[in-house]
Amino acid sequence: MRRFAVIGLGRFGTKLAIALAMSGAEVIAIDKDRNEVEMIRDQVSHAVRLDGTDEEALKAQGVDKADVAIIGMGQQNFEAAILTVVNLRQMGVKQIYARAESLISGEVFSKVGATEVIYPEIESAQRWAYKLIAPQIGEKIDFAPGYSLARIKAPASFDGRTVMDLQLRQKYNVNLVLIKRGELSKAKKSEKGSIINVPMPSTVVYQEDILMVAGSDVDLAKLPQE
Repeated sequence: MRRFAVIGLGRFGTKLAIALAMSGAEVIAIDKDRNEVEMIRDQVSHAVRLDGTDEEALKAQGVDKADVAIIGMGQQNFEAAILTVVNLRQMGVKQIYARAESLISGEVFSKVGATEVIYPEIESAQRWAYKLIAPQIGEKIDFAPGYSLARIKAPASFDGRTVMDLQLRQKYNVNLVLIKRGELSKAKKSEKGSIINVPMPSTVVYQEDILMVAGSDVDLAKLPQE
């Protein structure tokens, strides 16, 4: 079982700690505020009130043995967050994630030892911007900067057409990876809900089918909505 230390129990840190615990991970939740610690105590493996800048106190709670440490302190505690990253690095924690509210803050965290920087506000804004621009895109998995595997529901303009007819690669520069027959599609009753993991040129696509497509975010956003 992987062990996580979440230091700083604001909205981000608290939600992250609970989500990790619900996934079955061992979670140590840490904050200087007694109220924050008490509120999460029953939802994680261990919750303790201490100062993240106190290296000895962190070691006493076994944070040095954590597989991953996440610093969730806000901008108002920026200096304390920097010292906490330094402490964790000196303690030998291999994976240290630091929450930053700006790119400049993120650069500082990287320079003092954070292995990765989390930008919740920036990333949330980017996700919402893409969702508003391309509402036809359902879930999206980023696998490289600017490139994703996306889930779309086949629009009416795709109904009854073959993969060859659609020419997704030629017209939109995206690749069709998989098809899941929709429960409401015109496919045979026996096919509904089935997975076609190697779509062939002759495979027919129906409206309401779920398509997994891969390509650049710019190209994915150009897929038709209707």
